[in-house]
Order: sequence, then C-alpha cells, then structure tokens
Amino acid sequence: MTHSSTARSALAIDIGGTKLAASVIDTDGRQLANERLLTPPVWTGDELFEVLAELCRRVLAQAQTDVEAIGVGCGGPMRYPAGIVSPLNIVSPSNEPVWRDFPLRARLAETFDRPCIVDNDAKALALGERWQGAGRGSANMLGMVVSTGVGGGIILDGNLLNGFGGNAGHVGHIIVWPHGPVCGCGARGCVEAVASGSGLARRLSDALAAGVRTSLEPGSSAADIAAAARAGDELATELFRTAGEGVGRAVASAAALLDLELVVIGGSIALRAWDLLGPPLETALRASAQLDFTRAVRVVQAELGDQAGLIGAALLAFQSVGASVSYNSVAGDA
Repeated sequence: MTHSSTARSALAIDIGGTKLAASVIDTDGRQLANERLLTPPVWTGDELFEVLAELCRRVLAQAQTDVEAIGVGCGGPMRYPAGIVSPLNIVSPSNEPVWRDFPLRARLAETFDRPCIVDNDAKALALGERWQGAGRGSANMLGMVVSTGVGGGIILDGNLLNGFGGNAGHVGHIIVWPHGPVCGCGARGCVEAVASGSGLARRLSDALAAGVRTSLEPGSSAADIAAAARAGDELATELFRTAGEGVGRAVASAAALLDLELVVIGGSIALRAWDLLGPPLETALRASAQLDFTRAVRVVQAELGDQAGLIGAALLAFQSVGASVSYNSVAGDA
C-alpha cells in the first residue's frame, strides 16, 4: 500500500475480555505503532483505565506523530454515543465485572485531549474487515467475533447499524439452544453461552461436575479443549461440534433477518480453531438457511487476524472527524 504524505493519523484501541491493544493508524491503513497486552487481573475500573492509558502513551511515543482523534472498540453492552461501558467479559479475579457504567469516552478524551468515539469491538471488527480485509467491496455483511464472548457488527446498504442505543449487532445473544447453558447475560442457550471461550469453559466445567469422562482437567481453557478435540477426546469434540452448530444457526437467523451476502468471522476461537468450528458451522447453516436468499450467504474467516478491531477503531475515529480513508481494492479484485 502506498503511503500518502497527506495521510492523517488516529489512536486506535481494542478492548476485549483477554487483551488490551492500541495502535496509531493513518488514513492509508498503515500502522505506525502497535502494542498489545493481556488484560491484567485488576479489581477496579480506575486500575484498568490506568493500565490502558499507559499502553496508549507508549504507542503514541513509538509512533512519533500527532493523532487527530481516538477510536475505541470495546466489549459491550454500552451506552452509545456517550461511550459509557459495562462489558460483561472484563472481570476481576473474583469474576466480577471491572467496568460498570464506566465513562470510557470521557476519560480518554480528557486524558489525551483529543476527540474520542467508543463503539462495540465487534462493530469495529466489521468496519476493519470491510476497509482492509475479507469484507472489501461488501455493502451487506455481518462481522462476527467468536472469542471470550460472541459479538457482531452489521453493515447494511454500506452503513454500519447502531440501533436505538448503539447496541445493534449483538448476535451473541441469539438463542440457538433452547433451555441450553446459562449465558453471562442471564438467558439460556445464547450462542455466546455455547460457542465463546468462556462458554466452552463453563460447559466443560458442567460436564466434569456431571461425571463425563474426558482427558481434560478442571480449569481447562478453550485452547486446551481444542487441543483435546484434535487428539480425539470425545467430550472436547462434542463441545466444538455443538459450538459450531450454534454459530451456524445464529448466522442463518441473522441472514434471514438482514438479507446478508457475507459473514466474516474473527476472534480467537475462530482464528485458532476453525478446523473444529468451521465444518459443523457450515453444516448447521446449510440445514437452517432454507430461504433462497439465505442459502446464498457466504461465511469466511476474517483476514486481518487480531488487527481487525484496531483497524476498524481507527476508521471510527476518522469518520468522527470527517477524515477520508483510502479504499485501494474491493473484494472482487482478489
């Protein structure tokens, strides 16, 4: 990609259940500095904010350029556009949410003296993949994160949907398993409860408590479950099969509601265990999507890996200050 001498820059931030990431990105899509770290085991919202602020200071120092705005993708739910966040999957060592009604937008704007916009991390992924990744050229797509939680961002007729309170796209809370496992939101059978990293771990814990035989130990992570599934563990294989089915049913429901042409799936589970998640996902999608227009929907992996949310957060920042970005290719060019 050619770098323009007139390119403008933004500070992009991606906040998830397991990681904090920050980058300085310009309107050509070039990353000038980038750093990420594991979400620390803190007890208070102020402690977490100070860790995030210090991460941003380091990245700004590395980039050695001015930024015009700050764009943030953060786990939800939240109040939009106020940027007051209450993410379900950022928790303290006692498993309690760290940020509840935390004024993230105001705190960042005050700390760095720049305009700031805060939106859902999955909406940022959708924007990033449409700008620089697998969604290039698509005007009607769902960007989906399958990670610690499950979220989504919807682009229809070329526009990112916000909804009444900015929370459009919460596909992680489509019910795909009636009377299924309890979700962090309090409902049963949400795709997040079935397919997310936290959901897989909880389902394993329930199975162990019920005496199901497995090679897995209590406290095993989603990565451990994936490794066991590849080694032939029956419970681990079943957990990923049902996880893929849940995502496939959610995609079919979203396609029927929104008339999508494309679904781009990213996040740690999708990126690192697609061999386990993808086949049952596709099978369940094709079994559930029986309308002509839903049969046509394509599901692909995200191309930008763990950078998608940052790139989308930068785009949010640029849009908020009226800065144009470079779209150098479209999906059909590949």
